[in-house]
Amino acid sequence: MGTLEGRVAIITGAGRGIGREHALLYAAEGAKVVVNDLGGSADGTGADRSAAQEVVDEIKAAGGEAVANGDNVADWEGAQRLVNAAVEAFGDLHVLVNNAGILRDRVLINMTEAEWDAVVNVHLKGHFAPTRWAAAYWREQTKAGHTVNASVVHTSSTSGLFSNSGQTNYGAAKSGIATFSQICAKELSRYGVRSNAIAPAARTRLTLSTPGLGERIAAPEQADKFDDWDPANISPLVAYLGTADCPFSGSTFYVQGGQVKLFKSWEFGDGVDQDARWEVADLAEAMKPFADLPYAKAPGA
Repeated sequence: MGTLEGRVAIITGAGRGIGREHALLYAAEGAKVVVNDLGGSADGTGADRSAAQEVVDEIKAAGGEAVANGDNVADWEGAQRLVNAAVEAFGDLHVLVNNAGILRDRVLINMTEAEWDAVVNVHLKGHFAPTRWAAAYWREQTKAGHTVNASVVHTSSTSGLFSNSGQTNYGAAKSGIATFSQICAKELSRYGVRSNAIAPAARTRLTLSTPGLGERIAAPEQADKFDDWDPANISPLVAYLGTADCPFSGSTFYVQGGQVKLFKSWEFGDGVDQDARWEVADLAEAMKPFADLPYAKAPGA
């Protein structure tokens, strides 16, 4: 019996890359899967339902159960249809994996409003809308007297948590997703729902197009060498977070190759304190010793 036997899961952006690997592993571990993918290009333009259907066909050929969904996760009604699709096809919903995303990289001074809006919409609203409708479903199940044991897995990024030049839109959205996940963990625990986030590092069409990264993440030439950047390396953690007995909630994980590490959330560092309002000049003098602390500035700044 697989670790996800009997679980029903929605995986967004599952037609390619990391999401596809999630869908295949979830199905292999016994889950019934809704494979969601709009089928757009890496920058979010266009649509092609065949990407999701091809993954469904692959799952079915291996003996699993899956259905395709082509709704836009950032569309309010589309996100509701996505959640309804799982319940209509398989009778329940236990796991939501928010994975869909796009890139429109550009340095801040050249970024357009459309480039900002498109990325923030797909990532932030594309996490919020499906999660909101899934949460509403689980709340109603709880109110009806059913025991809910559900999990949401969100996809953040080191581009947001550590910052990366040329990605103000993407990084801001991904940093927001990590906080969104923590708030979900606090709010949804009463309904039997856990929420966690991952910051994956893998070779996908998005990372291959990231400036300075694409050339460093090519597959190894030696067939027997472990491929640190294989997107399939990410999926075991995502599967574990979706299992019924996983104890984590409110956590954010870095995952690459065989590495899985917990992130520490924002925490207080050094500072000053006095029982009176500061004068600007006095505060400037008191804060001088902290300006060169390693954590007082963004990496590489």
